[in-house]
Amino acid sequence: MRNFIKQKNNSIHNLFKEVSKSDDFYQFSTKNLNESPIYFSYYKSLIDEKKIHHHLLPYIQSTEEVFTELTDVMNTIPIEDREITSDAKVFINKLTKGYIFIHLTKTPENGILVNLSNGTKGYRDFNDAENEYSVIGPNVGFVEDLDTNLSLLRRQITSDDLVFKEFTKGSLSNTRVMIGYIDGIANPQHIQTMKQRIEDLDMDVIFDSSVLDQIISDNSNTPFPLFMSTERLDRTKFMLLSGQVIVISDGSPYVIAGPTSIFNFFISPEDYYSPWPVGSFFRLIRFIGVLFSIFATSLYVAVLTHHYAIIPEDLLTPLIMSRANVPFPPLLEALFLEITIELLREAGARLPTKVGQTLGIVGGIVIGQAAVQAALTSNILLIIVALSALASFTTPTFKMSNTIRILRFPLILLAAIWGGFGVTLGLTFILCHLIRLKSLGTPYLAPLYPFRYRDLNDSFIRSSLSVTTKRYTFFRPLKLHRYNVKKHKDIEDDYNNE
Repeated sequence: MRNFIKQKNNSIHNLFKEVSKSDDFYQFSTKNLNESPIYFSYYKSLIDEKKIHHHLLPYIQSTEEVFTELTDVMNTIPIEDREITSDAKVFINKLTKGYIFIHLTKTPENGILVNLSNGTKGYRDFNDAENEYSVIGPNVGFVEDLDTNLSLLRRQITSDDLVFKEFTKGSLSNTRVMIGYIDGIANPQHIQTMKQRIEDLDMDVIFDSSVLDQIISDNSNTPFPLFMSTERLDRTKFMLLSGQVIVISDGSPYVIAGPTSIFNFFISPEDYYSPWPVGSFFRLIRFIGVLFSIFATSLYVAVLTHHYAIIPEDLLTPLIMSRANVPFPPLLEALFLEITIELLREAGARLPTKVGQTLGIVGGIVIGQAAVQAALTSNILLIIVALSALASFTTPTFKMSNTIRILRFPLILLAAIWGGFGVTLGLTFILCHLIRLKSLGTPYLAPLYPFRYRDLNDSFIRSSLSVTTKRYTFFRPLKLHRYNVKKHKDIEDDYNNE
């Protein structure tokens, strides 16, 4: 809740001006038979508007009584859960829980709060996050309806600081696009940049939020995703609380957010639902898996093509035996297996779930075994490629997983041409490219570049919650502290003093 609620000039009038900044905050007025003006204010995503037209407006508009006091209006409302208040805290608390605010003046000092909540709208049995499944924690995901998604967010973050700005984009589709952020945390420069990029869009149809992602990104020629894309409600809540700006498009179950860092794509919500040693271990596993997935096959090609002298004697005999009948050089052998794996993966993703799983398992076993027996590839390379494909799935975000799949192929070609030097050259090019990338003007490699040692406690590892009390500094949030943790020693000292 805003800081001025605690100040002496605390009033509904002041708070009303602030909440009206959000575009999902609706206001309208009506008159009864005696032409007495009545004003209604509410968050559209939290209200069942049918109740307004069936259980509220007919009773107010049909009475002949002149409304001069709030009690007159209150007596005509046939809803039990209602109250008159002039307390700003009560006003904002009820408003963010699905109450409508009825007042007699355009700039109110008090009014009537009536419960017209849409109940559990959005919490349906079939809106689980399918592509970002989590074993621990909630699995609530977004749906294609924009109002439902706003309702989900409003019920998770019950604060008037959550602000949405609406745009209508697409000359043919007239698609509703919302920008969301937490006022007082998100940096105004990031908010203004996101607004400007959305306003500058000139398209016929907005198909999906992924299209917006590509158009408004800082660099459209990079394979790396510069905006986080997620269908999970808890990840979106975490991004908002970290100071990021989100974009929601009608007709899309995915939310995009920026600015973002490359480390954010390796963070899973499960990391925070488990003890920090467990969360840190699994996060390190992801980083190791990504490095193995990118470089394992290319190093195999480099060693067997140019640097076979460094192979230990104990491994030399198994390698010679596995490749004794293979007529192709390591480059063609590796490309054959990598492309085969990608074909199986793509076919499995396009087929129905049960058929796709069967194709992936049976097809992989049959084709792999047949390729080895036909001397098209060695069994050692088959194991390496299979592990590389498996390691790429450790990335919790689908877009970064696709990027990892692509990076393997140029590295394999460089390894075949120049060996270890080619792999080093490819790694150098990737690092230089990452250093130049930005997301809403924020360096993509932060906190490594520019170096922010305080932010490293939630990058490669997930430190204890008593340490990660501050938000990422490279997002430049207006409010740095997220929470305060009182240590056990301080609690014992307070107890002893009492």
